[in-house]
Amino acid sequence: MSASVAVYRNIYTEDRFRQTYGTEDRSRGRERLRDRLAQRCSCSQVDCLHLLKRRLPVCSWLPKYKLKKWLLGDIIAGLTVGIVHIPQGMAFALLTSVAPVYGLYTSFFPVVLYMLFGTGHHVSTGTFAVLSLMTGSVVEQLVPIPLALNSSSPEAAEFEAQRIGVASAVAFLSGIMMLCMCGLQLGFLSTYLSEPIVKAFLSAAAFHVTVSQLQSMLGLRLPRYAGAFSLFKTLASVIENVPHTNLAELVISLLCLAVLVPVKEVNSRFRERLRTPIPVEIITVIIATGITYAFSLDSKYDIQIVGHIPAGFPEPRLPALETVPEIAGDTVAITLVAYAVSVSLAMIYADKHGYSIDPNQELLAHGISNTVSSLFTCFPNSGTLATTNILESAGGHTQLAGLFTSLVVLIVLLLIGPLFYFLPKAVLACINVTSLRQMFLLFQDLPDLWRISKIDFMVWLVTWLSVVVLNVDLGLAIGVVFSMMTVVCRTQRASCSVLGRAANTEIYRSINNHNKCYEVPGVKILTYNGPIYYGNRSFFKADMAQLLGLTPERIRSREKALKAIEEREREAINSVEQGVTDSSFSSKNDLFRSEMAEGEVQAVLIDCSSVIFVDVAGARLFTQMCMECQKIGVRIYLANCNESVLKILTSSGLMNYMNPQHIFVTIHDAVVHIQQQREKPPENNTTVWV
Repeated sequence: MSASVAVYRNIYTEDRFRQTYGTEDRSRGRERLRDRLAQRCSCSQVDCLHLLKRRLPVCSWLPKYKLKKWLLGDIIAGLTVGIVHIPQGMAFALLTSVAPVYGLYTSFFPVVLYMLFGTGHHVSTGTFAVLSLMTGSVVEQLVPIPLALNSSSPEAAEFEAQRIGVASAVAFLSGIMMLCMCGLQLGFLSTYLSEPIVKAFLSAAAFHVTVSQLQSMLGLRLPRYAGAFSLFKTLASVIENVPHTNLAELVISLLCLAVLVPVKEVNSRFRERLRTPIPVEIITVIIATGITYAFSLDSKYDIQIVGHIPAGFPEPRLPALETVPEIAGDTVAITLVAYAVSVSLAMIYADKHGYSIDPNQELLAHGISNTVSSLFTCFPNSGTLATTNILESAGGHTQLAGLFTSLVVLIVLLLIGPLFYFLPKAVLACINVTSLRQMFLLFQDLPDLWRISKIDFMVWLVTWLSVVVLNVDLGLAIGVVFSMMTVVCRTQRASCSVLGRAANTEIYRSINNHNKCYEVPGVKILTYNGPIYYGNRSFFKADMAQLLGLTPERIRSREKALKAIEEREREAINSVEQGVTDSSFSSKNDLFRSEMAEGEVQAVLIDCSSVIFVDVAGARLFTQMCMECQKIGVRIYLANCNESVLKILTSSGLMNYMNPQHIFVTIHDAVVHIQQQREKPPENNTTVWV
């Protein structure tokens, strides 16, 4: 037996509902606002402590740390991620076009800083392939190195210093931008990089990374291209120089791929069974370094090796700030990508483990991380996909895992770094390529995306093609613009439909989708599923005119009919004043009804429940429609208006052409009122029965 509901209450217009249930004294709202402002501006010990915990989250989570429950997991996860950071840091430094040691620095300082200021418990920060690729393009544009330059010459050291200066300047400016965004509370800007954009961008950037590493895997010394069509230029250059391939480096690359790819697949498939992933990257690095040193492969076969890695910390120094005007445009894209990827990762794992993050605090954390680390010759950093996944799967619980990660990198910097002198660059290139596995697998989302939303599918496809064909930063910009254009187009072409009533209920649905919902006689109920603003006012007007039949010919004919009625009315009044009674005279309403065809619309009710906002152009359109409906003798009613829409309509002067008592709280209130108006004169105690 189905349940039923019955409601018996008064009919509520917006004015009547506000008088009954609205705020009685608006000055209280102003007083509360003053109190809130005074509270925000006050300073006390409690407020200072709250601000400290908010801006330095380590002061909040560290006192609550569950030592016995979390410490072991954080230690294992931190050490595992640290081992992965070492080869990946050096590999991604090659993408940035700087020496591998700077990748180790970037794997140390940002990790420590994010541990103090970050809110993501499972986010691992450091070098990220896409950011390294974007930064490397900037470095190559500003500091290109001649191909014939000897890597051991003093000129090479000078070029290397200039390159890391530019990369550090990009990190410094990116950090400053994030700090400014934090100060302006602009954490919401990351929402403009929707999920299809981010995934398509990462997938396409993986192709750029792979193609850029081909020359290192083949032992070729080729120029690095930047700008539009750089992927195809690089690919054409590699194909053209294939005959000059260093066979020894090709063999090393094939052997490394033969080891890395299967082991990474094992790590992925048996992730739940393995306590920690197999550290295949560091094992490969150690073995390759040992073999190269033992058999002197660098001198016998001219294999490119990493070279000298200095032990110890870098001396603090300012980046190449004189390049800021030249790198500003590229840095904006790098900043947005870094923040969007980092916040997306933090939100994914926060939702999975049931805690929340602060997007603006994430801006502060990554801003401080990039700004401070740039003073120690680090390039741009962010949250990373691979190491974050490893950190969570290895049992990490809090940001304390970052401490153990940084300890592993610190040991390498102080003691072990120089031992990687004979590490072949081809091994690092293979590590770069195999680290992109997750990004290539993003193609698996396309069938579901096509099934769920074809518009989002098009956003994904356009972004991917733009990044692959043009360039990373330009493609991202095109993807964002295209995504926003789809939103604009969807609001421009929002649907307008006629509603009908389900019998014996107060439920109204579109008659196109519900064939058992019927229109109320004499009342046309319309709903518009979108905002009404300057961009879609013409479409809204056209849809309304079509549904209501507001053609210029009809308006003119009805105006003539109304003028004829008024003329007959004046003649009848003059006849009465002269003592002559016109038996053919009837009231204006009766005359008007006689002029109307049977079943013609007498009232239009617009459901505004889906109208989220109205601008000045939309408000003026409402006024114009109201005037046109008056010309043909049709009354306008509104229902379900939110307060902001109602305020704009009222301020625009709509009430000069419309009765304020024609604005109702619900559709059913308006329908019952219209029906009662036709049947009998209005009463003070009007009620609605559902």
